[in-house]
Amino acid sequence: MEFAFTPEQLMIRDSAERFLAQASDSHAVRAAMGVADGYDAELCRRIGQELYWPALLVPETWGGMGLGFVELAVLMEQCGRFLLGSPLFATTCLATPALLLADNPALQAHWLGAIASGQASATLACALDPAQVQLEAVAHAGGYTLSGTHAQVIDGAQADLLLVPARIPGTSGEQGISLFALPADTPGLLRSALPTLDQTRRLARLELHQVHLGEAQLLCTAGQAWPLLRDAMRIGAIGLAAEQLGGAQQALDLTLAYIDERRQFGRAIASFQAIKHRCADMMLQVECARSAVWYAACVARECLAEDGDRAVAGELLAAAATAKAHASEAFFHCAAESIQLHGGVGFTWEYDPHLYFKRARASEQLLGTPAWHRERLAAQLFGEQA
Repeated sequence: MEFAFTPEQLMIRDSAERFLAQASDSHAVRAAMGVADGYDAELCRRIGQELYWPALLVPETWGGMGLGFVELAVLMEQCGRFLLGSPLFATTCLATPALLLADNPALQAHWLGAIASGQASATLACALDPAQVQLEAVAHAGGYTLSGTHAQVIDGAQADLLLVPARIPGTSGEQGISLFALPADTPGLLRSALPTLDQTRRLARLELHQVHLGEAQLLCTAGQAWPLLRDAMRIGAIGLAAEQLGGAQQALDLTLAYIDERRQFGRAIASFQAIKHRCADMMLQVECARSAVWYAACVARECLAEDGDRAVAGELLAAAATAKAHASEAFFHCAAESIQLHGGVGFTWEYDPHLYFKRARASEQLLGTPAWHRERLAAQLFGEQA
């Protein structure tokens, strides 16, 4: 596959970079970290209602821009570069793909329209393995009653819409899992913010106490939601990998700028051969991750397209696993090296490397660690169930 950005994609990248360089600079990121929700509400309003970033993936039928996942990945890379504190990732990379893959036109029209207009944010309660779905959905006349918990839901305390998987009692494995759409004000839903290592991205615990939902809030056929949930999480992992790629590139750029200014023995430390070798290794990891991420973004685009190439879309597991594993390791390596090459000041609050290090470590755990994704790849190669 030959890949090159189109003029439209370059325009999205450059305009996002210019905007975020001012709106999400180091000072703005640190200010947002001190806010209860973890983001600037006015900034999020501008992103949704002036820039229309949440509308990128939404089809024109529902008021969106009707673009593809590559365009969204271009945007997410810039968000990762500037550590944007926002519900944008959860809304566009998790909830929107799940809604697009759903089989409920009424829910799609309502919520995708609200997302596209910037009036609503959304998230998806993820479960990497079917066994992790412990929330129970008991069927009754006209609907379901949900009880149980979901831990570590990205932006779960702030989202206006929560897509929540639940299991029919007595089922196991991939069978019996349903996916429900819950507005944030649903009676019986309790959301609790969790302390996090990375203060630029918030997590929450969801507790559902006898929550009554109608069948109209099912995203697809009851008990058959695992394929939808699985593919939505794989697409989300690709979006997260694009964000990690941007963070890795920025960690490298910060390091190159610092070592060019820092002087020892009468010359810039950038001239030392050992420093050059470490920076070259950082660049190599970034470029390897870049190739994996853009290929995976193309696969995700085909998976979400109504008339997409199903043969390419079938590669979603391998593409997502490869991109997430490479991007996670590249970001963590570059963030750790950035702290080391900044010397003593790299550990201090006043400098930015520690912000990228925390985001890198936290993102590495989200939506599957590199080891977990390699296990999925190995299972696919040997014909096992992944």
